[in-house]
Amino acid sequence: MPTRTLRIPTADGQADAFAAFPGGGGRYPGVLLYTDAFGVRPELEERARELAGHGYYVLVPNLYYRHGPAPVIELPGHIGEEIRPALIARLMPLIEAHTSERVLRDADAYLRFLAAQPEAGAGPAAVIGYCVGAALAMRTAAAHPDQVAAVAGFHPGFLVTDAPDSPHRLVSELTAQVHLGLAENDMSPETISELNQALDAAGVSYTTEIYPGTVHGYTMSDTDAFNAAALRRHWDRLLPLLDRTLTTA
Repeated sequence: MPTRTLRIPTADGQADAFAAFPGGGGRYPGVLLYTDAFGVRPELEERARELAGHGYYVLVPNLYYRHGPAPVIELPGHIGEEIRPALIARLMPLIEAHTSERVLRDADAYLRFLAAQPEAGAGPAAVIGYCVGAALAMRTAAAHPDQVAAVAGFHPGFLVTDAPDSPHRLVSELTAQVHLGLAENDMSPETISELNQALDAAGVSYTTEIYPGTVHGYTMSDTDAFNAAALRRHWDRLLPLLDRTLTTA
């Protein structure tokens, strides 16, 4: 599986990124993959490789590039619950510094870069996000309805907030099909209802599903939250979404 380490020009510098794509010299539908809070690391690189194996060009940018190349903090090979709070405490200032304005500037750069890659097809892309990346995926799709045909978010965070530009307030701009795979502890029933009502009112084609027996972070095998059955469900939902929304050149 060909892979590359890339640098993406942005309005604020250059973002380091990982890319994976099928071999053979063809052009493949593009997928922009936003990481969870822990960022680009072997777990996410392997996720990109697996997705590329299904016929996609997958671009995984370092969300925290303004603070240094990935990984911006030292990460253990396995993120256990005993160290997770300390790692999140170190990352939270970086997450908070990643304002919606920065998210949108970066999204412009990432989609433009993705479309320019010789192995990426000319059609619309999909945007996938894990954890905090799900909110970034939603913002990206809402800001680029002509370029994003599918959005998927898994164990999402920050989709429904009190902010005037909360992602759930932007869904009227979506043209993409959406799948959200929630852990059991991701959102209250009231919050899920508020999100679904916004999607319904916007006429978005979507599924919101609670994956049974899961906690936040269930797709990540390098954490204690990992749930193998839920990861399989994630693929069972994600791959058909991409297949029906993205076209091969």
